[in-house]
Amino acid sequence: MSITAINQQLLRAIGVGIAIVREKNLRFLFCNEAFTDWFGTPERGTTLPDVLNDIDMDAVHAALEQDGRYTGELAVKIKRRTLVIALTISRAAAEAHDFYVVECQNITRIRELESMIDSYSAMVERNTRELEREKERVERLLLNLMPRSVYEEFKTFGVVTPQLYDSVSVVMLDFVEFTRFAAEHDPTVTLGELNDIFTAFDRIAEQFGCERIKTIGDAYLAVAGMPEPSPDHMRAVANCAVRFIRYLERRNQSHQYKWEARIGLGTGSAVGSVVGIQKYVYDVFGSAVNLAARLQEFANPMCVVAPDSMKEFLVEEFQLADLGKQDIRSFGEMRLMKVSPGIELARKASQF
Repeated sequence: MSITAINQQLLRAIGVGIAIVREKNLRFLFCNEAFTDWFGTPERGTTLPDVLNDIDMDAVHAALEQDGRYTGELAVKIKRRTLVIALTISRAAAEAHDFYVVECQNITRIRELESMIDSYSAMVERNTRELEREKERVERLLLNLMPRSVYEEFKTFGVVTPQLYDSVSVVMLDFVEFTRFAAEHDPTVTLGELNDIFTAFDRIAEQFGCERIKTIGDAYLAVAGMPEPSPDHMRAVANCAVRFIRYLERRNQSHQYKWEARIGLGTGSAVGSVVGIQKYVYDVFGSAVNLAARLQEFANPMCVVAPDSMKEFLVEEFQLADLGKQDIRSFGEMRLMKVSPGIELARKASQF
């Protein structure tokens, strides 16, 4: 086998087509088998533009004049398949400079791989965005179930250590005749009303540093002094309570459905922790929670009842009315008081 035949076989094996054309008239002088496999065998007198009819020859001449080299791509349809051919035309490294060397390489597989990589990258990017959105949704959901500091602990360690808080305050609200309202109205109406009211309660609670722990049907429970300690936790829950009442009063003036609530305040110790393994919920329990629930039962509609032990912390800002001693289940005899806005507080509460 001659050296020329070996060279052509090698060029064909690596998928490179070679042709040589005259510089003046662009007629073919030589082409190897790989070239003819893609473009056919040029007949005598055939020029390069005749074979590569999809190439802009003006652009070819401009590139050769400027850089002595032209590079581009063209598509060749062979039977049912379209090949992508990388094309390079350059002046021959000879003294006469009277011919061009045309190099062609099949890059179809490379383009297919690039297309696959682009598609895979787009899919990964799309899935990443979806995962980020899902992560944000899960985070928002968990932040609705537990305070942020508890969520951060849960996210970092996978568990939440139960913690005892020695001094916290609780506000517990329950609507009057909610069961009758729910039975007489469409469920969408009931849920819409509760969603509207509880959303307003959440804004009020957040303003005064309280953390809404949960809602159970028509019951609303919020705490102050946990998980972040606060020396003003008693005033915080009292501020929330009187503004809850003020909000309902103003809402009743302009809405079709009228709502009344009883509110109890409690203070003391409480334990906070995530309860459950598969279905997570952050809950608090202890004497402060139990006391708020008990005192709510002693409250008249649109009234706030608190234990007398909170008196010294509330007397400067609120109007306090003695309700006498009452026998509180699990707590024994206890003096209670009704909490109402003070003069200055009443003026501020009118803003809600």
